[in-house]
Amino acid sequence: MSSPARSSPKSSAKDRLSGAWALKGYKREWLRHDVVAGAALFALLVPAGMAYAQASGLPPVTGLYATVVPLLVYAVVGPSRILVLGPDSALAPMIAAAIVPLAAGSSEKSVALAGLLAVLVGAIMLAGSALKLGTVTGLLSKPIRLGYLNGLALFVGLSQLPAFLGIEPEGESVWEKLASTFTTVLNGGTNFPALLLGLGSLALIWIPRGLKWKVPGVLLAVIGSCIATAVWGLNDDVKVTGALPQGLPTPSLGGITWADALLLLPAAAGIALMAFADTGVLSQSLAAKEGRRVSGNREMAALGAANAATGVLGGFPICGSSSRTPVAVDAGAKSQLTGAVGAFLVLAFMLLAPGVTEFLPSSTLAAVVIAAAVALADPTGVRRLVRMSRSESVVMLATFLGVLLVGVLQGILVAIALALLDFVRRAWDPYRTELGSQEGRPGYHDLARHPEGERIPGLLILRFDAPLFFGNGQVLASFVREQLDETSDEISHVILAAEPITGIDTTALDDLVTLDEWLARHGVDLVFAELKGPVKDKLIRLGTAARFTPDHFFSTVGAAVRALRDKA
Repeated sequence: MSSPARSSPKSSAKDRLSGAWALKGYKREWLRHDVVAGAALFALLVPAGMAYAQASGLPPVTGLYATVVPLLVYAVVGPSRILVLGPDSALAPMIAAAIVPLAAGSSEKSVALAGLLAVLVGAIMLAGSALKLGTVTGLLSKPIRLGYLNGLALFVGLSQLPAFLGIEPEGESVWEKLASTFTTVLNGGTNFPALLLGLGSLALIWIPRGLKWKVPGVLLAVIGSCIATAVWGLNDDVKVTGALPQGLPTPSLGGITWADALLLLPAAAGIALMAFADTGVLSQSLAAKEGRRVSGNREMAALGAANAATGVLGGFPICGSSSRTPVAVDAGAKSQLTGAVGAFLVLAFMLLAPGVTEFLPSSTLAAVVIAAAVALADPTGVRRLVRMSRSESVVMLATFLGVLLVGVLQGILVAIALALLDFVRRAWDPYRTELGSQEGRPGYHDLARHPEGERIPGLLILRFDAPLFFGNGQVLASFVREQLDETSDEISHVILAAEPITGIDTTALDDLVTLDEWLARHGVDLVFAELKGPVKDKLIRLGTAARFTPDHFFSTVGAAVRALRDKA
């Protein structure tokens, strides 16, 4: 059996198989690389997991459960050769928005709800995979993703300011807590030891990143802040994580009801969509670098299984990590064994050294999340999109503002609705033009772009760049009439260059028949050039065979012109 690291024209079926198959083809010389990469990954898994749990409104230890379980599950069923799953800053505010209002301040209830949310996310993904919905992420266009990620970056960063400043704010929503934090700061209530630890942590995260050091800055920040807190006795002055409970992940779904499941279902659907979008893009990008491909449906099923297992064992929704996966790749990872090694090291930490976090400041965990949020932002992509498309920029801005002002899930739904409306608008009012011949150039060209072109005497050649549906059939009819009114030539035939017309519905067909009747009363015949076979078949199937006989259809515009020029 060939190595999973190599690609071949016949490898597509193998590429869709699970991580268990990859281990069957495992090479002994990979072991050292995977162990080293797993150890490097471990340095990020603990602080990142705890930080994103805190950002999700959950106890830090749940972030470790949500780190260990998906890595082990994905190592068995995952189709990607290297992919690190776990808690993510992009999902944290969505999780918090879903569970905090239902938990009523109870930590145990929050954990149970988060677990139920992960189980629902997993079930939705497994169902989506069974229904072959691996392409559903096409709903998340580039403008939506840009607006979402930039809005999320600001939202997540702002949500961590109270912990970063060492302040216990009042209020339920992020904005209420920010207002309370701002008031506290104005009244001189900033906890300066916490602030200095947070700033120092950010420096230790960003400086190694900027200098491209091999040692992860997050590890330096965690170790440095713990040492500073212990040496200077700051654990009484700043909020600390405290020692973790010793033990393995266990089921934590007690006290939940079917009513809770129904209330969480919409949030689970939104999280499933975003989690698979992020994971799918990441896994496909990694596979493309190796000349491979990964089945989207297989990826969705594996991610669903990982989420469901994580929810049962005390975790919360997870996805592919765009920050930890590159660390594994750069450290020389060869297979999913890297994630398994990292998971076992986290388990060893939880069993043997849970007290290490006794001196870990909450402001350091806030700094980890803020650094991740800054990495999410893409101002360059925003500027590029603004230059390229005004309508798509509006969709991006709507998503950005929706995430900030309405809510993460609601913002995404509003943006998807706007994107679909923009699509309908463009189909409703598509580009349309008259075609003519141009000396020295074959074919027929847009006269609006090439005014030096010439009309063919007696013929009016028009192009309509959209499928025909109930919203634009009248638009086509009006366009044809307007073009006839504007020409002073005697026209015997209107040639519709129909290659862009990829479909037609019954309403548009009625508009087309009405147009043909109007043209016939004015002594003009309507013919089609380059109409696609399925659309032509539909015209005939809908009862227009007697009206649009075979002599109304031509394979090319040129063929139509040659056949009709002498009749004009």
